[in-house]
Amino acid sequence: MPIEQLSETLIDQIAAGEVVERPASVVKELLENSLDAGASRIEIVTAGGGKSLLRIADDGHGISLAELPLAVRRHCTSKLGGGLDAISTLGFRGEALPSIGSVARLSLRSRANGAAGAHEILVQGGRQDGPRPASLGAGTVIEVRDLFHAVPARLKFLKSDRAESAAITEVVRRIALAFPAVRFELTGEDRTQTILEAVAPGRETDRIAQVIGTDFTENAFALDAVREGVRLTGHAGLATFHRGNALHQYAYVNGRPVRDKMILSAIRGAYADAMARDRHPVCVLFIDLDPRDVDVNVHPAKADVRFRDPGLIRGLIVGAIRATLANIALRGSTEGAGGLMARFRPGVLPAPTGGAGAEQQIAPAAAPRGIGGGFGERHAGDYDLAASPFRPLAAEPSAHSRRAASARFEGFTPSARAATPTETASGADEFPLGAARAQIDRAFIVAETHDSLVIVDQHAAHERLVYEALKGSLHASPLPSQMLLLPEIVDLPEADADRLGEAAATLERFGLRLERFGPGAVMVRETPALLGEVDAGALVRDLADELADSGTGAGLQARVDHVAATMACHGSVRAGRRLNPAEMNALLRQMEATPGSGTCNHGRPTFIELKLVDIERLFGRR
Repeated sequence: MPIEQLSETLIDQIAAGEVVERPASVVKELLENSLDAGASRIEIVTAGGGKSLLRIADDGHGISLAELPLAVRRHCTSKLGGGLDAISTLGFRGEALPSIGSVARLSLRSRANGAAGAHEILVQGGRQDGPRPASLGAGTVIEVRDLFHAVPARLKFLKSDRAESAAITEVVRRIALAFPAVRFELTGEDRTQTILEAVAPGRETDRIAQVIGTDFTENAFALDAVREGVRLTGHAGLATFHRGNALHQYAYVNGRPVRDKMILSAIRGAYADAMARDRHPVCVLFIDLDPRDVDVNVHPAKADVRFRDPGLIRGLIVGAIRATLANIALRGSTEGAGGLMARFRPGVLPAPTGGAGAEQQIAPAAAPRGIGGGFGERHAGDYDLAASPFRPLAAEPSAHSRRAASARFEGFTPSARAATPTETASGADEFPLGAARAQIDRAFIVAETHDSLVIVDQHAAHERLVYEALKGSLHASPLPSQMLLLPEIVDLPEADADRLGEAAATLERFGLRLERFGPGAVMVRETPALLGEVDAGALVRDLADELADSGTGAGLQARVDHVAATMACHGSVRAGRRLNPAEMNALLRQMEATPGSGTCNHGRPTFIELKLVDIERLFGRR
């Protein structure tokens, strides 16, 4: 076929394939325009999951009559006064409105500040109609109807109305986190509303609570760190507060919401030895830096960014979160206490697979086929009063019951329970974890503070203490290495060999000594002694992949830390060992002095704190 010039309509539709993936993409682009226009109040109305109708109304500075035709024309924008090297606005490409107008019926009505009246312009199939006078008090109103009616093949790839509505809600919530001073109101087809009220300066945590929930703000710590002109602020959750996916990780670069894999990798690295691998932290991070040091023009969707110095950004995120976790006071997640309180509530247990707060009623046990009521199947001739759960208090317990009770409370000795008045007063009032009062089942330490009851998993707690001590000794000086009898030559792509060569000095600190061996290979002379026998080729290739992906060789450190964690697990106090009061209190004091002792090496909580106020509520005293 001969080469032909594409029509403007077809060009717009091709561009729309990159910018407008689904209704949520349209909402994102239009919200960015409203925020760039200085809006303080934005209303979003949807129907049919955004496929039938999307209406965005704002109180921004509006668009003048002369600029209305340019607003819906490709490559026309008011936001690139400083060029592509210094982009300070959310939108800048000048493609959103013409792309939307090429695949939907677009109506743009606006009144500029100080203008005598409003005007409207229509775009359908790339054809413009107007401008013409319209009725509007101030700001801008954009309506998008029948999305993808011009390209019906795209409609087949959209999800259900409910799923598309949920995606729109997520876009609004994600953008709203970065603009707490703006009021957002989202209304669906069934008249359901999501309203995010504007918050006053200094009350940004109120917006975070609106979007993510108060359970996050109660289990998070503030971040504020600066390194080489880059500032990191926001909130990150405790290591004991986590979710099953990474959808609750919100990252912003100069106010722009992004989904950058390097940032997500840094968040994962910051919690590497404090959270289980299948769990994900919750955080809201704001990165502010010179616009010239970040490229936001990577993809038309503007969700990906490229940093001039990615290592600086990663180091800032990992360092700030780890340092804050180490310096904050010892805190337990309220989720653990909440779950325990729910189990104490009469007749209610937390649902096994539900979310936070989900509950289920305890079903009454089926009546046995014998006499009376009890648990399990029992014939009439097997009925035993002493084994009945409904037996009178004076009933003599069976030998089995006595053995079970003895085994259960064998560690609950008088010496472990007793404490002098001096110990009670000083321990409960002076220390965050209080004074030890008992050991239950040779596995759990019960302590008392001035306002709470603390239950400690002795094995998990000691495992963290041993692990931190091992890490401190391992990383205080270069790790010992073992020399290979014959150096191993590993063939690699030249780019990977270059990266390994540049990182050789860092890798040598962890016991891996290598050097370049020609243009496309490295020679491994020594490996970390702590790892024992290791496949040097596989290790080097993994490190090369990690350097290409994230710019760091943290994988080798992770392997060393994993060995330390295994040693700590096998060398710590095991469940089933009886501890005297002095040992229990010593363990509590070490926990208070050790960073990250709120979780074990596997991410499990080491203690749960129950406030005395909540315990009083259980007994109806409040």
